[in-house]
Amino acid sequence: MSETKFQTHTKLQMTRYFLNQDCRENKKKPQDNCNESASKKLETHKRSKKKPSIKKSQSELEALVTVVKYKRKPWRGRNHEDDRLAAAKVQPPWTRKSKRVPVQDEKLARHSRGEGLSGDGIKTKFYQKKLKKHEADIQFSIEQAARAELLLPEESGFLVADEDELTTQFSQQQIASSVDIASATKHFDLHLAEFGPYRMNYSRNGRFLLIGGRRGHVAAIDWVTKRLLCEVNVMEAVYDVQWLHVETMFAVAQKQWLYIYDNQGIELHCIKRLSKVLRMEFLPYHFLLATASEEGFLSWLDISIGQMVSQFNTRMGRLNLMTHNPYNAVVCLGHSKGIVTMWSPNVKEPLSKMLCHQHPLQSLTVDSQGRYMATAAVDRTLKVWDVRKLEGPLQQYKLHAVASNLAFSQRGLLAVGMGNVVEVYRDCCQKSADRPYLRHRLFKRIGNMEYCPYEDVLGVATDNGFTSLIIPGSGEPNFDALECNPFQSKSQRREAEVKSLLEKIQPEFITLDPTVITDVHIPTLKDKVEAKKKLLFLKPPKIDFQPRNKSGKKKGTVKVAQTKRIVREGQRREFVKTLKETGIDKISSSQEVESCIASVKHKTFNALDRFKPKEKKQEKG
Repeated sequence: MSETKFQTHTKLQMTRYFLNQDCRENKKKPQDNCNESASKKLETHKRSKKKPSIKKSQSELEALVTVVKYKRKPWRGRNHEDDRLAAAKVQPPWTRKSKRVPVQDEKLARHSRGEGLSGDGIKTKFYQKKLKKHEADIQFSIEQAARAELLLPEESGFLVADEDELTTQFSQQQIASSVDIASATKHFDLHLAEFGPYRMNYSRNGRFLLIGGRRGHVAAIDWVTKRLLCEVNVMEAVYDVQWLHVETMFAVAQKQWLYIYDNQGIELHCIKRLSKVLRMEFLPYHFLLATASEEGFLSWLDISIGQMVSQFNTRMGRLNLMTHNPYNAVVCLGHSKGIVTMWSPNVKEPLSKMLCHQHPLQSLTVDSQGRYMATAAVDRTLKVWDVRKLEGPLQQYKLHAVASNLAFSQRGLLAVGMGNVVEVYRDCCQKSADRPYLRHRLFKRIGNMEYCPYEDVLGVATDNGFTSLIIPGSGEPNFDALECNPFQSKSQRREAEVKSLLEKIQPEFITLDPTVITDVHIPTLKDKVEAKKKLLFLKPPKIDFQPRNKSGKKKGTVKVAQTKRIVREGQRREFVKTLKETGIDKISSSQEVESCIASVKHKTFNALDRFKPKEKKQEKG
């Protein structure tokens, strides 16, 4: 059988070879009679192209062909080419620009900064051109900001219920089973019943979690990958925990003093000047750790240089309610008299006092943009205030129980902790909310809670551990990698730390209104006149001069009085000269007057100064 197969295969190859040879000959001689069958088979597959058989003599071809010699013209420059193309109404390639897609008016209106200046009152052309350029720059920045929205592809979403349903009835198990696998892993529980009650804190980029139990248990976790960074027992009571500027350092407020650890659980510093600390807040742009103690002391520690910026007694009693305003870095404290005070390290008195409730406060919080502040008191009332104008309340609610914990998310959702129940309210600041957005019941009492940045997650620390809840629409979907990057590497973390240290803001700039720094102090005409009057009527300092008797003989009183008068006149001339040197004509405010008077009075005059060599006047060159 194998021999027959081989013979048939060789025969097929031979027939294909001869057929190919016949096709080639038929292409060269299609009218050959001996290969008519092969030519017919070839025409069925592919028709032969018929070329016109026109024969011309060599002389006729030479007569038809004309040889043109091309001489390249010299380059005359781009200006000449521009003129030539402009005359031909053709745009040169080096000035040809692609037309940009116009931006929608809705996006431009979203980033608009208001109506610009027309410049009608400006007389000089120089300042008119300067104003036009400034307005053009503003319009360009608005357009670029509107175009940059293409780089923010993510959008925040919320739970949408059917007609006969409410979002409040959705449980965490239903939400976790409905979302994708990556989002479902964000809901978990940590059962730590031996060392509670607990307090927790998220890092700035929302990647790491820090928990601390009252009985000394402290742990740092990468909660996304569930990787444990460190876990120690400090063998002391822990009242609060706080991440610092990077995730490699965190502070723990223990029973006696404040301690700083690294991400391996190794003790780095023990700060004994901060004793009996109850609450801590970290100001990332100032590198300040603000602490509130049981004895009523408020302190600011600069962790970049390890020095105490300010520390004083508030005289307000025990400080167990503390938060800060991210807009102006002002620390807000809640007191038992229903008062909220705002503090700065530059002033030992509160910048402002707000009587928010008639009963003792239980909790307070400020949103991430520094616009609204929520406070809760013992009488089960919840109020929302406008922190920018220090007015309100904008909204007022009556709760079922006392709210012991409050937290604002990046998208404006307010979480209220009442005993062992967490309620989340949506759009509750500008308009009143009829019912909560979500509700969840825990097994133990809530210690504190905080929203995770850039995630739809609410972390709740309880008496027996920690619970992570999924709150759709609570986190900011788009993050700035140069500001807070949840996926940063070691090198990126080091570069970000160095950059933030170089851009560190000094504590002197912490004020209630940060825009005051940009204002220019322009004294009025009345201030200028009063300032000059103070200098003109300034009397020279008196000098007690007694002339020395060289010969030992008594001299007349006339000679002594004449000597004293000469010394006083010389002193007056020196005083007037000093005033002129300080620039009496350039002084325009009372502060400059005080500094000028201090400099003049600081300069002492002696009777022997008249014997000093006079300073030569500088020649005007």
